Amino acid sequence: MDLDFARRFAAQWQDDWNSHDLDRVLAHYHEDVTFSSPMIARLTGDSAGTVHGKEALRAYWAAGLERIPDLRFEVMDVRASVDALVIDYLNQIGGRVSEVLTFRDGLVVAGFGAYGETPAN
Repeated sequence: MDLDFARRFAAQWQDDWNSHDLDRVLAHYHEDVTFSSPMIARLTGDSAGTVHGKEALRAYWAAGLERIPDLRFEVMDVRASVDALVIDYLNQIGGRVSEVLTFRDGLVVAGFGAYGETPAN
């Protein structure tokens, strides 16, 4: 993966999230995706903080959008690795978040969010 791809992906990712259209967001994710986040644990009460599969990810994100209707992301920086990228962004309350996404065959197969002092609403 190169930095140009990572930047294009991050710009599209930001636009998709800010549209609140889960079909647009999920179009980039594999059916067998695994995603982890402290926000999953907080929202679902499951201390593992991980969802498995695209439909479980959809359900988690739909609940998140319902809980945070003013959700908005602003990409601050992007980095590329061999088969992964990191998106550093600010959320709607100014919390800084890093999202690490691993790709296979052009789709995200694994990811996790890492939060600082101000996680989300």
